[in-house]
Amino acid sequence: MTLSITEPIQTKLPPLTTECETPVTEEDMKQAVRTLLLGLGEDPDREGLKDTPKRVVKALKFLTAGYHQSLDELLNGAVFHENTNEMVLVRDIDLFSSCEHHILPILGRAHVAYIPNGKVIGLSKIARICEMYGRRLQVQERLTVQIADAIQGLLQPQGVAVVVEATHMCMVMRGVQKPGSWTSTSAVRGVFESDAKTRQEFMSLIRHNPTFH
Repeated sequence: MTLSITEPIQTKLPPLTTECETPVTEEDMKQAVRTLLLGLGEDPDREGLKDTPKRVVKALKFLTAGYHQSLDELLNGAVFHENTNEMVLVRDIDLFSSCEHHILPILGRAHVAYIPNGKVIGLSKIARICEMYGRRLQVQERLTVQIADAIQGLLQPQGVAVVVEATHMCMVMRGVQKPGSWTSTSAVRGVFESDAKTRQEFMSLIRHNPTFH
């Protein structure tokens, strides 16, 4: 098959998320962390904790940076005309997210596939889409659906399939305390949903024993 890539498609995509003003200041956030330290029985003025409120706020802002990104800005025009209709799969995309119930880490991987319908997306953008939705307070089920719906909405492909495998520190470090447990979620659209053979091909391509560090 001969592939021909032309100029990027100039389409105006509605932003799913835009940066907005927050109702509190960074100083308010630092004070909240200081209050938490006091509530834990610590002395926020001791040497080791003096800068902890600042560090915690900075870390949380980084870990939730996806709230201040949009698909428009992320894509930067990297959608192209392409006359291929074979499966495109990017697997083992590292994911770092945070559980919205406890604000503890979710560590995992995403596998994303789609079958083009006249348009393809830059491969690195698939990883960036996963990162954008991961860098928010999440539940794994919603994260998986958001990735699938974003690819479906951007490309209108013949089908999309997403599998996310992750371990949740809220299950490992607290609660039931079950190290080694992991959760798998999937979202399928189009031909991946209607055609069992296509879905099985995707599943066979991502089959492996997941390990998390």
